[in-house]
Amino acid sequence: MARAPRTAPGARAAAERLHRVVVLTLDGVIPFELGIPYRIFGKTRSPGGWPLYEVVTCALTPGPVRTDADFSITVGLGPDALAEADTVVIPSSFELGPVYEEGTLTEPLAAALAHVRPGTRMVSICTGSYVLGAAGLLDGRPATTHWRNADHFQRLFPKIDVDPDVLFVDDGDVLTSAGVASGIDLCLHIVRLDHGTSVANEVARRSVVPPHRDGGQAQYIRRPVPEPQVATTATARAWALERLDRPIQLQDLARQEAMSVRTFTRRFREEVGVSPGQWIVAQRIERARHLLEDTDLAVDRVARECGFGSAASLRQHVQAALGVSPMAYRRTFRAAGGS
Repeated sequence: MARAPRTAPGARAAAERLHRVVVLTLDGVIPFELGIPYRIFGKTRSPGGWPLYEVVTCALTPGPVRTDADFSITVGLGPDALAEADTVVIPSSFELGPVYEEGTLTEPLAAALAHVRPGTRMVSICTGSYVLGAAGLLDGRPATTHWRNADHFQRLFPKIDVDPDVLFVDDGDVLTSAGVASGIDLCLHIVRLDHGTSVANEVARRSVVPPHRDGGQAQYIRRPVPEPQVATTATARAWALERLDRPIQLQDLARQEAMSVRTFTRRFREEVGVSPGQWIVAQRIERARHLLEDTDLAVDRVARECGFGSAASLRQHVQAALGVSPMAYRRTFRAAGGS
């Protein structure tokens, strides 16, 4: 789920200070997830090479914080650091206690979250969503969490619209990601919202991760092991990416893998997590974003280059996916780039 691109938070106050991301670390934190915000936001640079975010870490009490590994970490800042946050990120923890068991905040955690200013962007990684749920920030909203916890999360927080099949959910000022590495997907998504596709792609290249993963976490749920040397749909996907500006029929895709349309469609959804048609539209929108950000091509030319055929079709798809018109999207990221 994606909302309209926002004017870059870092750009709106670039003359004053960087956009500050504060990571709230709780006992039992997973070190891998704790490192994601700094690795993505902390390494994000403008086209001119300037940092675009400041990332700091805080704890409920300054000092040692237990992890789920065989070591602890030392955090120098306390919860008052949350008062200066533009974005708060909460990684998962294996020691959430009543937050996980009863859906209620502990007194120290409630006191810490009270420092957060209204309008601050709130982000959770994996089961960090339990903290947002216990704080009431997800009531009446769509959200996700690790697929293994989705049923429990829904029972504990019945007011939340839980989607167990996606890598992340963007509901504007509150964003949630699925398990572990999907925190990378969500952080890259936020960079893309704030500063555009080119900046996000460069961060992804530096981190040696894909800038955008297809499908959702349903593709990672345990299934019977497939037969060795089973055919995949990778060749068809590569073939389609080379001709997005032309009509692509389902029969053409199936032919690339020498499969029937029925078998190809089933195999494609198993591997990618979405239907072939949904995947093609997503790839065309991604190409349109690149062209709108990085070229001066007219909208009707962008539409042809992406395979949407007409400017009206491009506007319809971009509006549905991003919440704004193509020209509004271009203006947003041209302004952000200039800043």
